[in-house]
This record gives sequence, structure tokens and C-alpha cells, in this order.
Amino acid sequence: QVQLKESGGGLVQAGESLRLACAAPGRVFTRAGMGWFRQAPGKEREFVAAISRSGRNTKYTDSVKGRFTISRDNAKNTAYLQMNSLKPEDTAVYYCAADTSQILTSPPTTDSTSYELWGQGSQLTVSS
Repeated sequence: QVQLKESGGGLVQAGESLRLACAAPGRVFTRAGMGWFRQAPGKEREFVAAISRSGRNTKYTDSVKGRFTISRDNAKNTAYLQMNSLKPEDTAVYYCAADTSQILTSPPTTDSTSYELWGQGSQLTVSS
């Protein structure tokens, strides 16, 4: 079964930065839109950010706009989530996901049901 491999989680203080990475097999990555979701304790999984297959378009949930940046490196088959000015409320398990149904003109999607492949999750803890 295809696996997405996440890395980069950890414990940081409020105001600091961290970058998550998500690696996928090339045959998957080049035809997929990529997304990041998170799940805090006692809460449902929520959309964080997404980037289209082409890489030209991105979407963010309002609470991270201006602080988080999603990107992709097609040469490395890796998607990234750069997180700056972290807040305690960003504490969660972060999941990357791949939507392999996208065509080159597809916009990024915020709907978790559109993503077929998921990473194992990476814990981010932000202390105040």
C-alpha cells in the first residue's frame, strides 16, 4: 500500500517556526494535489492547507493565513508546510494527504474525502 512519509514534527515554543515535510512515491506525487490536515485532542480533523497538482494554487484555513505556507518540490516528490509564529492552539497531530484524482487545472481541495492517501501523522506541540 502506498504510504506518505511525514517528518518534522516536534515541540516548540510559541512564536517559533517549524517545517513539516511529506514524501510520496514519484508516480503518486506528480499527479496529486497535496493537503495538510490536523487533529487536536478531542476535536475533529480539520483542513489546514492545500496545494494544487500544478503547484500554482494554494488554499488555507483562515486561522493559519499569513503564518503557514504550503509548497511542493516536484524534483524531490515532497510537499512542505512551513509554519511560522506558532501558537499553542496550533498543537495537533498533522497529517499530509494526496488527492490523486486531480488534473493539471484542478484547484486545491479542502475536502478531506477527496484525498485517498494519508500519512501516519506528525505531532506538533506548541508551548506557551
